[in-house]
Amino acid sequence: MAEKERFETIYSQGIVDVTQILVDKETGVNYVFRKVGNAGGITLLLDRDGKPVISPIAND
Repeated sequence: MAEKERFETIYSQGIVDVTQILVDKETGVNYVFRKVGNAGGITLLLDRDGKPVISPIAND
């Protein structure tokens, strides 16, 4: 049985220096992932008020 992927990449730019926006398909919370060379990190994507960006989630 194949498990559904929890995260969906909704934006991606770069090849070596990569920036992506990921959405947690269970909660709708958006994250920013950044990778440069062998280093990388992930953090919440915040709006101008400092609140997490939350996308509507589809009910499959």
